[in-house]
Amino acid sequence: MTAGAPPAPVVVIDTNIVLDLLLFADVSTAELQAALRSGECTWLATAAMREELRRVLAYPALVAPMAARGCKADVVLAGFDRASTVCPVPPACPVRCSDPDDQGFIDLAVAHRAMLLSKDKAVLRLRRRLAPLAVPVQARFSPSRPA
Repeated sequence: MTAGAPPAPVVVIDTNIVLDLLLFADVSTAELQAALRSGECTWLATAAMREELRRVLAYPALVAPMAARGCKADVVLAGFDRASTVCPVPPACPVRCSDPDDQGFIDLAVAHRAMLLSKDKAVLRLRRRLAPLAVPVQARFSPSRPA
């Protein structure tokens, strides 16, 4: 990064987008993938987020797609470990999500003023409430999009 350049984006990524990124190599995650690889973006997570990913990878609906790709859960989890920075669980923030499974992503994003990447409707509905807390909520990574 050069002097005067804006700081690299910090992101919190929900599990569905993590699957798109690390398992399905979805084209919608190409810009995020490139930013993570180059170090132009920092991905924050908690141990609980990794554990959720581990549980989700065992769902019967994912076993067949993983087998078709010749991919195993431990490979996806190793990708998570390489690409993310694990942080302590932050305190609860004042913005509450209707889906308690998503609250940890919101709390972490608020604690670090990070971009929150989610396709979850309950999270996306919180965009206006999280904006004053310097947390942009996006369904797709776009570092040039104003926060």
